[in-house]
Amino acid sequence: MKIPPKIDTDHGRFRKIVKGHVRKNLKKYISRGELIGKVGKNRVRIPVSQLQLPRFQYGGKKSGGVGQGEGKEGDPLGPAPGQDGGGEAGDKPGEHDLEVDVSLEELAKILGEELELPKIEPKGKSKIYTEIYRYSGIRNVGPESLRHFKRTFKQALKRQIASGFYNPEKPVVIPMREDRRYRSWKVTNKPESNAVIIYMMDVSGSMGDEQKEMVRIESFWIDTWLRSQYDGIESRYIIHDAEAREVDRHTFFHTRESGGTMISSAYFLCKDIMEKDYPPDEWNIYPFHFSDGDNWSADDTQRCIKVLQEKILPACNQFGYGQVRSPYGSGKFIEDLQENFKDDDKLVTSRIDEREMIAQSIKDFLGKGR
Repeated sequence: MKIPPKIDTDHGRFRKIVKGHVRKNLKKYISRGELIGKVGKNRVRIPVSQLQLPRFQYGGKKSGGVGQGEGKEGDPLGPAPGQDGGGEAGDKPGEHDLEVDVSLEELAKILGEELELPKIEPKGKSKIYTEIYRYSGIRNVGPESLRHFKRTFKQALKRQIASGFYNPEKPVVIPMREDRRYRSWKVTNKPESNAVIIYMMDVSGSMGDEQKEMVRIESFWIDTWLRSQYDGIESRYIIHDAEAREVDRHTFFHTRESGGTMISSAYFLCKDIMEKDYPPDEWNIYPFHFSDGDNWSADDTQRCIKVLQEKILPACNQFGYGQVRSPYGSGKFIEDLQENFKDDDKLVTSRIDEREMIAQSIKDFLGKGR
């Protein structure tokens, strides 16, 4: 069904208004995390307030008016006297909430514009070539499954006309073997830039629900941006206290906090996953670690620094460390990283003391275009 031009114009104008509203309130959406539970396959549902759509409004069943029961000429069509809706008069406007669908691609574009994020340039040889078969021509031989019936019929018709056997009074076209035509194809190599995000999170006793919620919000926006930059992307999840293990996404965000903290356990597991499944010449690798910075010992911190220097940083595009504020954590780990990697721009650190700092943290991580 073709949309009338007037409706199509109005719909485009409405989408423009919605995008402007999302752009204006983006940082609010980021800090509240209200979009995360409304994600579909390729779209997200956004609550938009104060956008009123025109619609018919009917009076109550017991109100006067012709067609609604007994009534006389001149009777009001509004509510009957005394039917005031059960509330007191006020001077505040009512709330009109509306939920609209926005594609994740559009959301990523708005995020990039508002936070001024540069496009990511895939590193080095990080291209995987996929063979694409395209039907681009016609030939005289081929499998019957690729026979082009229309072209075969046309060729038979042309032959019969040219030989004088075609009778327009009794149009019968019978293709012969030499009339058959088949679709032909050629193989092209399409480059695809693939990426993997490896999320690591501290789930020790000093990490509470609010800290994990901030991590969950930030990872959603990191995912949204990186998926807009790469053809294919995978996500892996590691949780750790004194030990590390790989888990699924749901477990990653819902594990109860307990135990001590040895950050090196997560970094060594991250290294093993990278070496086993993601060759650096074929993959763009993005490890992100979130913690309150309360590591078990200085010796373990040195183990972290060593594995980062020797194994993880040389193989990845960028390593992001985000430190959330906890009432129990010391928060010293971020200072150790900044001191040891002050000349290495592959390692990016960010403080996330409260939800309002998430937007700036996203810009810290993604603002280098790596």
